[in-house]
This record gives sequence, C-alpha cells and structure tokens, in this order.
Amino acid sequence: AATAPGKKITARLKRTLPVRGPQAPTLSELMRWYCLNTNTHGCRRIVVSRGRLRRLLWIALTLGAVGLILWQCAELLMNYYSASVSVTVQFQKLPFPAVTICNINPYKYSAMKEYLYELDKETKKALETFYGFSEGKSKVRRSVDDWNSTGSDFFEQIPLLKVEDFSRTATELHSGQKRKIEGSVFHKDSSIVNSGDSNDIIGFQLCDANNSSECALYTFSSGVNAIQEWYKLHYMNIMAQIPLEIKEKLSYSAEDLLLTCFFDGLSCDKRHFTRFHHPLHGNCYTFNSGESGTILSTSTGGSEYGLQVVLYIDEADYNPFLVTSTGAKIMVHDQNEYPFIEDIGTEIETAAATSIGMHFTQSRKLSKPYSDCTETGADIPVENLYNKSYSLQICLHSCFQKAMVESCGCAQYAQPLPAGAEYCNYKKNPNWMYCYYRLHEKFVKEQLGCQQICKDACSFKEWALTTSIAQWPSVVSEDWMLRVLSWDKGQKLNKKLNKTDLANLMVFYKDLNERFISENPANTLVILLSNFGGQLGLWMSCSVVCVIEIVEVFFIDSLSIVLRRQWQRAKKWWSGRQQGRAAQAMASDVERQGHENPACIDEDLPTFTTALRLPLPQDSPLPRTPPPNYSTLRLETAFTEQLPDTLELSQH
Repeated sequence: AATAPGKKITARLKRTLPVRGPQAPTLSELMRWYCLNTNTHGCRRIVVSRGRLRRLLWIALTLGAVGLILWQCAELLMNYYSASVSVTVQFQKLPFPAVTICNINPYKYSAMKEYLYELDKETKKALETFYGFSEGKSKVRRSVDDWNSTGSDFFEQIPLLKVEDFSRTATELHSGQKRKIEGSVFHKDSSIVNSGDSNDIIGFQLCDANNSSECALYTFSSGVNAIQEWYKLHYMNIMAQIPLEIKEKLSYSAEDLLLTCFFDGLSCDKRHFTRFHHPLHGNCYTFNSGESGTILSTSTGGSEYGLQVVLYIDEADYNPFLVTSTGAKIMVHDQNEYPFIEDIGTEIETAAATSIGMHFTQSRKLSKPYSDCTETGADIPVENLYNKSYSLQICLHSCFQKAMVESCGCAQYAQPLPAGAEYCNYKKNPNWMYCYYRLHEKFVKEQLGCQQICKDACSFKEWALTTSIAQWPSVVSEDWMLRVLSWDKGQKLNKKLNKTDLANLMVFYKDLNERFISENPANTLVILLSNFGGQLGLWMSCSVVCVIEIVEVFFIDSLSIVLRRQWQRAKKWWSGRQQGRAAQAMASDVERQGHENPACIDEDLPTFTTALRLPLPQDSPLPRTPPPNYSTLRLETAFTEQLPDTLELSQH
C-alpha cells in the first residue's frame, strides 16, 4: 500500500529537525543530545572530541569526577548525623543534691529474732554440721504469731547440701542422708573451686515444683557465699509476708540513726530528712528530697558549707547472717531520681570521718537520628514502677519485675509491686524460687529482651565523688566526745557509746563549677547544601540547575523513552497476535468445510450418483432446474413477411 502524503511529510520533518529531550527515539540519541546541550563541560567534551584516545581520556576523567562527587557527598551525609561535644563551665550558686543514707543492717536484729527463729536455727545447724561451729542455745522465745509455721517443711524441700566433687554425692543438712547427684542438675554457670585439701563444696538445689526432674544445683566457691545466699533466699520469703507498717517499726527511726546534723554552717534535724522504705535496706532517710517544695542550695564550696552528720550504727544489733560488714550506705542523686542504694551506693565505715567532695556535671545527648536515647521514656514499652524520672536502671528493674509477674505469677521482693500483683512467698507460690533463678539467669545473659528494649536517658545529672577517710574520733578526744554524744543520745553517763557504733559523714561541693556537657549537630542543613554545591562545582562545574537537568534527562526522559519503546513493542505484538488469530480462524473454516462434507468421506472420486445423495441445507430450498417456459419456444423471425419458398412447407 502506498504511504499517505501526511506520513511522508512527518517522517521528513523528523529527519531534518534536531532531536530534543524525550523526543529522541533511542537512549543513545538522548545521551548524545544531552552531552551537546548540557552545561557540564566533561560530558560535552566526550562528544565533540576527535580521536578515540582523547575521547576515552575524557570519559575516564568524567567518570572519575562523578565517583569523587558520590564519595564526598556520602561522607557529608554521614557526617551530617554526627554530633560534636561542647563543654561549658559556669560559676554560680548550685542547688544541693539529695543525699540518701541507709544503715547497712536493714532491721534491728533484736526485733527480728522472733520472725527469723526457724531460719537462724537451720543456719546454725548447717554451721555445726558442715564446719563444726557451735553456739549456745538461743534464749529467744518464739512468738505466738508464728511466721514460720511452714518454715521447717520448706527448709526440708530446699536444704543446704554438702557435695563431694569426685564422687558426685550430696549430703543433706536436714536429714543427713546421702544421694547421688546427676550431672544434669549442676548449674552450668557454677564453677567448682576447692579450698585447701577439701573436695567438698556447699550449695543448694532448686527443682521445679511441677516437674521434679527439672532441677538446678547452685554451688559456690566459698561456704560463706553459699550460706549467705541460702539465708537471703529464705529471708526474702519471710519478709514478703510481713506488712509494711510492721517492717517500718522493726527498722531504724530518724532518732536512732541521726545524732548530729549541720548544713551550710547551720544546725539541722530530722525534719530536713524524708523517710522511705527500701526492701533490702529498711528505713532510709533522704536529706533535701524536695518533697516540701524547697530545694536547698549552697553559695560556697568546702567541707564547712556542706552536709555534716554523725550516724549511730549500733553494730551490736546487726544480723550476723544477713550482713557481714558494718557501716552505712549513702547515695548522692537528683531529687527526681530514685536512689538505687543496692547498686551504686557508697559505703562509709564506722570509727572514721568520711569526706565526700562533689563535682556537678549536667549532660545532654541528642536523640534520634544522632543517638539511640530517649527523652522522657514515654517511647519505651515498659511501665515505670518507681514513680520517678526515667533512667536506664528503672527501665531494667521494671522490665524484669514485669517478666517475673508474667512467668512466675508473683513479684520479686526487692523491687516495687506492679498493679494487681503481690510479692512471692513459698506459702502461696512454692515454685517461685526455681522460676526466679531461671529468669534471672536469662536476664544476666540478655536473653530476656530487657537490654534491647531499655535505652539510656538523653539528659541526666551526675555528681562525681571524691572520697577521703580519716580516723575519728582521735585518741585524745575520744573519751570526752563519746561521753557528750552519749548524753545527747539520752543514755546514762556510765554507759558511753563505742566509737565502732558511730560514723562521721561530710558531703560538700569542692567548687561551684557547673560543667554542662552537650551534643550539638556537627552540620546543619545549610552547611550540608553548601558542601554539596562546593563538591559539584569543584569536580563537574555543576550547579543546582545542572542537577535538575541530570534528573530530567537521566530519569524522566530516559524512563519515558523506555516506556514508549516498550509500548510500541507491546502494540506490535498485540496486532501481530490479532492477525494471526484471524488467519488461523479462516484456515480452520476452510478445513472444517472440507472435512465435514460427506462426499469427502469416501476415498473415491465423487460421481453423479453420489452427488445426488449430498444433504441439502436446512434453511435453503433444493436448487433444481426451473421448468421450461414454452412461450420461449416460439420462433420469432426478424422478417416481417414469410418467404415464398417456405410458404408451401408451412401449409403442409
């Protein structure tokens, strides 16, 4: 078929007019058009350069420049999310921190003996059985309210064991019977350390109450550690059953703990201290807690302008099995921070003056995307059980307590109670010890998920402590000082205090330099864009307009050409498929007409007889020869008159 005149003109115009942008039929022509019209010099030199060597050289230079740009821009992006640390020092009047003080012995042993009668009895029996240590019979009468009604039975279930390393045989404390210890019951993290020539170690075995075959034997390198751990295990069981009001009375009051108090050169008393009950340390007292709405401050550094207190420790009333050291624990912290005395408390000793100098530092880190910290802890899926400002320790302890309640059905005694839960004790939860030890093992190995969930706080306050110790009171002043303090305590003059019952504590600012450490973005958005522009101009002589041009050509135009080519191929394929279907349909019709004809079934050639037997169509009548029209048989001549010679014949 001849080409239409309009199409010929269009094709001629396309050949004569220059190719522009996405009108190019191929990607190679688009790239050539771009190189001839772009503002970047390297690409144009690739096209206009003559000679293969020079063209290859310009290609290498251009690609090298592009690689350098990508490398430098990647470095700029990575540095954009970095932070620089700045330290600012200010000299000003500083708020004094909260100082929490606890006696190392949580409760008066004289008041606790009636609750710990059975436990102390079993502990003394273990010392006598395993180490030959005997003590006079206890003269303490058991209380009518027997808090240890089921204690003996429970001590039989979890007794102390003396394990022989080589024979792997254990001797029970309560019954004295020996039994074979299978290898599977040994705690896999226990390290057996023999002391001297003895091959025996002390430990205790915990088994799952629901499955007696699930057991773990906890062994210790020293009998002291084994007995203390076993004692604390049963001690928490007993304390979990005593109401809080009774435990507060069993612990030390402010009058018992505090003898003298000075702050900033002025006298202070128990009214400046706030009591809170710690599960492991009993009654603790916080100076300058801020609960009254006022936070004390100091305007001068030095020991004379800080907090000075004399503490009454009362060593004679210590629990001999629960604690083995004498003194007090203190912690310096912010008013909104919970004091984790058991984790980061500082111990002060008796018969000594302990001076603690402080340096105040306030730190703040940038949150995401610069670091993985949290501002307030609201984005952490762990409930804060301490009602204090968020910290990493609060999150970890709260997470473990939550897992304890979910796994064991009760809460661990050393941490606050979640809503609707109660502390574990062997009367209501006989399986909690085994569950607790297994869960704590997972927590230490970071298999519980708490370390992955909890994050550091972005802002926090820190007091760096410098501790110095001096003998107190001195030998020459010991006599009169102890007499005066005994008088202040209200005791008789003939019974003066012992210096091992007293501890002198001084907490003060060494200077009033407030150090503020903060993280600032190393690069702002303006600096980042400026650096990008410098790299593009240095290596490619390119600007923002060139970048837009690159995006248009290499992404938009290239994509449109590729899509157009694919669309044309698809149309061509579809039209060819339609033509193929039409031709196939015609061929099938012809073939069907031939094969369905009954005359074609016979292998012989058709005859006149077989042709008459062909079936007739249903809708059309049978084609037959029409009858003759007799009028047509009349001979009509073109002559008007008959010839004479034919007249005679017609008459005949």
